[in-house]
Amino acid sequence: MTFKRYPPRGRHRTRRGHHSPRIQIKPGADKRLNRIFSKIGVPEKHPFIPDSYQNKAVSAIRKGDCLVTAPTGSGKTWIAVQAISDVFKNNGRAWYASPLKALTNSKYTEFSAIFGKENVGILTGDRKENPDAPIIVGTTEILRNQLYDAMYRGRDLETDLVVLDEAHYIGDPDRGVVWEETMIYLPSRIPLLMLSATIGNAHKIAEWLESIRKKPCGIIEEKKRAVPLFPLFLHPSGTLYPLLGEMEKKGKKRLYKKVIAYLKQSDKPRFGGQLPRMDAIAGVLTKYNLLPAIFFLKSRADCDSSVAMCENHFPREDIERKNGRIARIKELCETIAHVKNHRHMGLLRKKGVAAHHSGQLPGWKLLVETLMTEGYLDAVFATSTVAAGVNFPARTILFLNSDRFNGRDFIPLDATQFHQMTGRAGRRGKDMIGFAVVIPGRFMDTHFVARLIHAPPSDVESQIRLDFSMTLNLIMSHSPVQIHGLLDKSFAAFLYHATRSHGRNPSDQKSIDSGFLWREFLRHLDFLKEKSYVTSDNRLTESGVWGSKLRIDHPLMVAEGLRRELFPDSTPSLLAGIMASFVNERDMDDESLKSEHVPDALINVFERIASGLEPFAKELITAGFNAPHFFLKPAAVLYYWAQGGAWDDTIAIWSGAEGDLAMLILRTADNLRHIASLSDVFPVAAETARTAVNLILREPVVPSLIQPTPYPEP
Repeated sequence: MTFKRYPPRGRHRTRRGHHSPRIQIKPGADKRLNRIFSKIGVPEKHPFIPDSYQNKAVSAIRKGDCLVTAPTGSGKTWIAVQAISDVFKNNGRAWYASPLKALTNSKYTEFSAIFGKENVGILTGDRKENPDAPIIVGTTEILRNQLYDAMYRGRDLETDLVVLDEAHYIGDPDRGVVWEETMIYLPSRIPLLMLSATIGNAHKIAEWLESIRKKPCGIIEEKKRAVPLFPLFLHPSGTLYPLLGEMEKKGKKRLYKKVIAYLKQSDKPRFGGQLPRMDAIAGVLTKYNLLPAIFFLKSRADCDSSVAMCENHFPREDIERKNGRIARIKELCETIAHVKNHRHMGLLRKKGVAAHHSGQLPGWKLLVETLMTEGYLDAVFATSTVAAGVNFPARTILFLNSDRFNGRDFIPLDATQFHQMTGRAGRRGKDMIGFAVVIPGRFMDTHFVARLIHAPPSDVESQIRLDFSMTLNLIMSHSPVQIHGLLDKSFAAFLYHATRSHGRNPSDQKSIDSGFLWREFLRHLDFLKEKSYVTSDNRLTESGVWGSKLRIDHPLMVAEGLRRELFPDSTPSLLAGIMASFVNERDMDDESLKSEHVPDALINVFERIASGLEPFAKELITAGFNAPHFFLKPAAVLYYWAQGGAWDDTIAIWSGAEGDLAMLILRTADNLRHIASLSDVFPVAAETARTAVNLILREPVVPSLIQPTPYPEP
C-alpha cells in the first residue's frame, strides 16, 4: 500500500485554490455516542484476580521458555513478578532486562517494594547498586555484556531466570541485534520469559528458540484489551463522531457515514492555523468526560506549541485536585531541583498540562511521567516515543498524524506501533472504556488509521548485523567453526531457511542467511588481522583482548587512539570533550564556536587526534566500514561542562535542545566507562576516564532522584 503524503506545512487550499474555511470549535457529539459515553466511569474495586492468560503464562515458564504477547497495559508485569517469586522462594537468582533506563529505574523501584530493597539490584551503566543481589534489574545491553564475559571466562551466567521485557525490540533497527544476541548466547538451562506487545509472528520466534535452545517455548497470546477501546473522529467543528460504522462483508467495520461524507467534501472545513486550538479540543474532551488525554504529535515543536495554547482557555478543574498537584510538584522538585525553572512549570502547576519528548531533560520527563501516572495531569502533548515502555496511561489518546519520524524519515505507522499508542487509552482499574480520537489534518490519512484498528499485529524481522565489537567478543571465546554455528542459530538464518523450506524464494532484502552473516564475519576478521587485533590462527592479540571490552559504537577508532597514545590521559575534562566527538552523530556548526570556548589545549588535542586517526579512518572507509566524522563543537561543549560550567551557559554554547545535549553527555559517559574498564592495560587513562564520568554526570543531566554510581566504585 502506498502511503499518501499530504501537502507541506503552510496554508490549506482547496482544489480550486481557495483557502478552506475555518470554523469555530464548539463541543458536540453524534447521538450514537450517548450509549458509548454512558459507559465512562471507574470500575468497582475488587480483589485482584489474574486473567486466564496470566495464569497460563506462569504455568508455562515453570515448564520451559515462554513468550507472552499481549496488548499494552494488560498486566504482563504481574507474570514476571510471579515467575521471579518462584525463583526467589527457592533461593535462586533472576535477571529482568528492559530496553529503557527510565523503565528500568521504574521496575527497580517497583521490585524493591515487592521483594525488599536489599534483595534487588540495578545495572544500567549510570547506576550500579547492589549488583550481587538475587534479583537484578538492568538494561538488555548490560545483560548481553555479562553473557560475553561469562563465555570468555568459560562460566555460566549466575542466574536462574531471565525476563526480557519489550521482547518485540528484537525487530528494532538500531538495537534489535542486542536482543537477538542475548537469546542466542543465553544458556538453555536458564528459563527465558519474554514479554511483548502483540506481534504477528510469535510462533516463528518460538519455533526459532526451540530450534536453538532444544526446549519447549510456550506461546501465550492475549488479544483482548484489558479496557475496551472505542475509536472517535473529531470534526473541525468540535463534534465527535464514531470513527467506524456499519460492518463490511469481510467482517470489518467501514468508516462512519458522516465521516465519509466529510472526507469527500472538496472544500472541507479545517482547523485553523498550523495546529488546531488544543485548548478548544480539550474543552470538547472535558464536556464528554474524556480526560486525561495524550495527544500524539509529529514534532517536539508541535508539542511545545500545544502546551503554550493552553495558557488562557484550558478548562477549569477542581480546586482540591489542583492544590494536590501543586503540592506533589513541590515535593518532587525537592529531588529534581532543576525543573523548578522550566519554562512550562507555570502551566504544569496551573493547568495540569505538559509536553513530553526527547528534546527535554530526563528530570522533566520523569516529573511529567510521575504526575501523569499518579493522575494529576489532564493532557500531555507527546511524540510517539512515549508509547513504548513507559507507564503513561490516559482515558483518551488523540492522533494528529498517521505517520511517525523514525530518526531519518517520516514513515507510516505500522500496526504494532499503532496498537502500542492506543494501548495507553483506558487505564486498567481506573476506566471502563478508553478512546482513540482521529483529528483530520494535513498529515492524517483517516482511511489508513481505520484499517490499522483491525490490522493484525506486525511481524518482527531479525536485525542482526556484524560489527567489530561482536566479532572481537565472539573470537574471544569461540573458534571460527563455533562462530559459524552461532551465526547459523540467528533468527535471520531461521527465517531464511523457513522461507526456502516452503518453496518460496527469499528475495526480500530482510531475508539474510547464515552465509551472508559468515561472509560479514570474515570481512571483519580480515581487517582485525590486518590491524593486529587477531592473530593469523584466529586468536585475539593483547590489543584484541582489551579491545573486546570496548563495547561501543566505534571500538576500533577508540582502540587505535589508545594504542597510539593520542588521548589526553591526564586531564579528565579534555578526555570527556574528545570522547564526545567520537559519540556525536550530528552535523555540527563548528564555525559558530567563540574563541573563548575553545582553549588552545583542546584545539591541540583535537587536531592531534584528528590527524593521528585520519589514515586509520580512511582505511576503515576503503574497506567498507563506517568511521565517525569529527566535529570540534561537541568536544568544546563537553569540555566546558566537565570544567564545571553552568548548565545554562553550556546550553548556550551547544545552541540546541537540552535533551539532545543530555543524551550526548550520557553516551559520552558510557564510552568513558568502557575506557575505565581497561585499568589493567591503561591505568592512567582508566583513572582519568573515571574522574571524567564523575565530572559530567551531575544535575541536571542526571536527576538527584536517580544519581549514578560514582567512580571509583566501592
